[in-house]
Amino acid sequence: MLRLILPIVVLLLGLGAGVGAGLFFGQPAPSETGSTDAPPTETEGSPEVAAPDPGSQTGPAASGGTEYVRLNNQFIVPIVRNSAVRSLVVMSLTVEVNLGNTQTVFGQEPRLRDSFLQVMFAHANAGGFDGSFTQAIAMDPLRAGLRDAARQVLGDIVKDVLIVDITRQDA
Repeated sequence: MLRLILPIVVLLLGLGAGVGAGLFFGQPAPSETGSTDAPPTETEGSPEVAAPDPGSQTGPAASGGTEYVRLNNQFIVPIVRNSAVRSLVVMSLTVEVNLGNTQTVFGQEPRLRDSFLQVMFAHANAGGFDGSFTQAIAMDPLRAGLRDAARQVLGDIVKDVLIVDITRQDA
């Protein structure tokens, strides 16, 4: 009898802890948003524009003539060696553009994503994601390639392409 009750009790405790953690961590505290009844500021599926960090801007960008457009989906790049996928690199990118060009970026997003993927695949095939791939000397060609690809698609409105997240998962 104890053999049947013990797994059920453990299951219920785990379920309760999971629900409690989800409720605790899933919603921001009222002091963070001002009110829990306030409608969300953006609708589901709408483009996300990352707010610039005023402390990190220097030079002309600090004058307010720049906005940051975070691309909605991550980029997944397979690393293939000996005809097998050895690992995956997952990246999130943000495009730094002149003020007022957010909709231009989202209007050209399919072409922009295609250009970015071409650069990332070339970088992967050249061994750019092998070893200590996050060192500055290894990342500089990737950053330059992404910036050039964005300028080919969007023109002079692009100031830079920022790599906000990057991770490699080995198989």
